Formats: sequence, C-alpha cells, structure tokens
Amino acid sequence: MIGIEFIIGCVLLLAGVACVAYPRDSTYLTRLINMEVAEFGLIFIMFTFNEMLSLITFIAVNIVMILIFVRLIEKKEAKEIV
Repeated sequence: MIGIEFIIGCVLLLAGVACVAYPRDSTYLTRLINMEVAEFGLIFIMFTFNEMLSLITFIAVNIVMILIFVRLIEKKEAKEIV
C-alpha cells in the first residue's frame, strides 16, 4: 500500500523539477529554492522506504547542491563586476 508520504513526495518532486526547469524569475536564488522543494519531495519518497537512508541522502544532496550553486553564483557575480 502506498503511503501518504510517497504521494506527497511525488507531488513535491514533480513540482520542484518543473519549477527548476521553467522558473518564473531566471535567478539563481529561485532555482535554488525550487531545487530545495524537489529535495524535500525526494526525502518524503525515501521516508516510505528507510528513514536513515533518506536522512543521509538529504544531507549529502543538500551539501553538494549548495556548494555547486554558491560557486556558480560567485562566478556569475565576478563576471558582472569585471
């Protein structure tokens, strides 16, 4: 039987992916926030299977994603200054 966490997770994951692919404002901050929505969808899906696996995955994905986006934002701002 499919749990409510799985359904909520699928909805959040699809909404987050769609908002990242087609954002209203094409800024890095909105894409970062939309990716966080997709991350929470992923963690809800993983909660239905194993809670420890979901927490480890969430932490790992969150750290890597934020590092990549911060570096990307720094490069973009450095180009605008010069």
